[in-house]
Amino acid sequence: MMELLQINLPTPYRIVLSTMGIYFTVILFTRIAGKRSFSKMSSFDFSMTVAIGSVIASTILSPSISLVSGIMGLASIYILQILVAIGRRYKLLKQAVDNSPLLLMDGRIIIKDNLKKARVTESDLRSKLREANVASLDEVLAVIFETTGDISVLHKIDGDIKLDPWLLTDVQKS
Repeated sequence: MMELLQINLPTPYRIVLSTMGIYFTVILFTRIAGKRSFSKMSSFDFSMTVAIGSVIASTILSPSISLVSGIMGLASIYILQILVAIGRRYKLLKQAVDNSPLLLMDGRIIIKDNLKKARVTESDLRSKLREANVASLDEVLAVIFETTGDISVLHKIDGDIKLDPWLLTDVQKS
């Protein structure tokens, strides 16, 4: 079948054909694997997104990579993602694949050792607090460096709100 879709067409036609084939393949595989395929919940999820982008670009733009080869590459990445998602139920694999969230502030107390671990400066921290509309450190319940690299600011609007311990279940405190 035209050497497994290694079609000798002029470059623009080959690119259009490869783009259409890989586009519909990504839609199909994402429907099968689920929306987590493009989430950024962990470093593994991020790596998968980058790998998918690389396979897509290589398949579309490289004349030496056939559409079938690109589809096989995508299938391999999606299968790996599904297997790791299932395997995350086991603590050992979860620890190997996922980062742990890290507590940067406990109330108004800045945990400087954790800032260093996360490679976050106090300037970065102040910026995130401003983004979260924190006007006073007394409003801060906790600041967490998430597994995705995002910084979450949990703050109180009313004076008597307490932080539910469940929200900090997997968060490294030191």
